[in-house]
Amino acid sequence: MSASSHPQGWATKPKDDPSVQALRNHLEKHNGIKGLDVLSPKDAERAVALFRRDGFVVVANVLNSEQTEFLAAGCDEVVAEIVALDVENKGNRGTHRYSFGGSSLTRSQLHRPEWQMLLDLPLVDQLVSAIFGSADYCLRSASGDFCLPGAIHYQALHSDIRDYVDAEQTPFSAFTDPTNTMSIRDLPCPYVCVNFLPQDLTALNGPTRQIPGTQHARQSIPTLAEEPEWMRLSTVCPAPAGGIMIRDVRAWHGGTPNLSDATRSIPNLEFYAPWFREPMVPGISYEAHKKLSFRAQQLARFCVADSSEELVTGATLRAR
Repeated sequence: MSASSHPQGWATKPKDDPSVQALRNHLEKHNGIKGLDVLSPKDAERAVALFRRDGFVVVANVLNSEQTEFLAAGCDEVVAEIVALDVENKGNRGTHRYSFGGSSLTRSQLHRPEWQMLLDLPLVDQLVSAIFGSADYCLRSASGDFCLPGAIHYQALHSDIRDYVDAEQTPFSAFTDPTNTMSIRDLPCPYVCVNFLPQDLTALNGPTRQIPGTQHARQSIPTLAEEPEWMRLSTVCPAPAGGIMIRDVRAWHGGTPNLSDATRSIPNLEFYAPWFREPMVPGISYEAHKKLSFRAQQLARFCVADSSEELVTGATLRAR
């Protein structure tokens, strides 16, 4: 049984609850960024310009149908492993929500062939190289997230990167300015996330909401109680299966309700600029790394375990 039709889900409220029905009707009418640009692979130059303006961009037809099906099947397998550990759908990113990385003992899915495949997509390499101004960037992790049907709550807006505070509060951060005059938000883009779409993103299946132009914003991110309605509806949909969304991880974003009948998965690859590094952990064994293409080996050069180390993989419900 695929994860997309997994019997779990809808553990908080039934799909026919009046409040769920009202939210579904509201999202069907109003959800989605108005005039969302979904570019073609031929629009690489414009894609980079939109990314720099908005902090994200969507490009269709990056994966062919065979690659899309392979990725979707791999996501289904991983989802099933994770959800089997969580019969109450409590999630590790809020109820019904899970991180592919945070649910892995390696904090990554790079040991999976479906995620390894994503390292060998020429258009992704072209776009990320253009964004960073160099092909000498590197992989940080292979991760992503998924939400089960019945994820009726919004995830709070957040950013995926922040200035270093201390080893306990920010174990995976490194940037700090001792003069307190500069933030990581003042830099050129240091870190991008490429999300891959194994299924269509629709108004009802939990599309990511992105707040355009917030990658350099210094003001406090609004809480769920403070967030205006237009931000809740600022979601990246509709967007087709086989496409990608490239995000500057500093931009404000968050999860939205999945009121459909299927799991929504958005696996990703995360990349650091050539001039930027923060702490990383191994995500692929030495032997598996040697079997990758030359370019994929280059990209994953800081994510490989030492030849003397055994990489233990598997699912966990550890919070990320």
